[in-house]
Amino acid sequence: MTAVEPIGSAAANISASAATILSVNNIEVIYDRVILVLKGVSLEVSRGGIVALLGANGAGKTTTLKAISNLLQSERGEVTKGSIGFDGQEVQALSPNDLVRRGCIQVMEGRHCFGHLTIEENLLTGAFTRRDGAAAIRRDLDKVYGYFPRLRERRQAMAGYTSGGEQQMCAIGRALMSNPKMILLDEPSMGLAPQVVDEIFGIVKSLNENEKVSFLLAEQNANMALRYAGYGYILENGRIVLDGEAAALRENEDVKEFYLGVAEGKRRSFREGKHYKRRKRWLA
Repeated sequence: MTAVEPIGSAAANISASAATILSVNNIEVIYDRVILVLKGVSLEVSRGGIVALLGANGAGKTTTLKAISNLLQSERGEVTKGSIGFDGQEVQALSPNDLVRRGCIQVMEGRHCFGHLTIEENLLTGAFTRRDGAAAIRRDLDKVYGYFPRLRERRQAMAGYTSGGEQQMCAIGRALMSNPKMILLDEPSMGLAPQVVDEIFGIVKSLNENEKVSFLLAEQNANMALRYAGYGYILENGRIVLDGEAAALRENEDVKEFYLGVAEGKRRSFREGKHYKRRKRWLA
């Protein structure tokens, strides 16, 4: 399903580059200098787009996001091959702080709020790289509360005593306080009730449409991710095995069977699905 870039003029190539905010080119990631986790991963996110990165637990989704956001070193990992471009410049050598200043920030799996701080204090920590003054930061704080009215109600509550959904909203709101061009969102649905997941994905869609923030969503919940994303990649064992428009992926028989749990119009259980791994066309 991977689209083939048409051969065109130099101007057309420059235009295509300007339309892409993130470009990951054939990266390999190794942990502890011996464990190869990513094996030539390439993907793109268009400016103002939402892209889903799908795969089972252990497929390499979180490692891909941490490679982009330069958070691998704390886990003894490193990008040993390939390049990562953000907003027209290679960024794999930058520090995480520098990347945040350029407009790319990651919301970690598991939310990771500062439990001993209030919701509002957590949100304000997201603005630590900004140099545009208190008035602009206060304006953006009010904007965050506009998208997450529940956080306004709970702004003086200690984050560690709020619900999982409120903590996820806080983590996304904190990322927004950095005034990002792009957010890397890792497993936003994990451990949350379906109604809360719907609410959070709806807010992500609103942020994308209204604030023009690009998103790369790493998700196991393929059904939800493909409902909101425009494009998707499927990652297995550290490799991209399939990619395409979200609507096409939703209709792909392999995707429906192995990631949406549906085969020939009937929902399959995980126990049944395990016996069909040999039928995956990308493993042939």
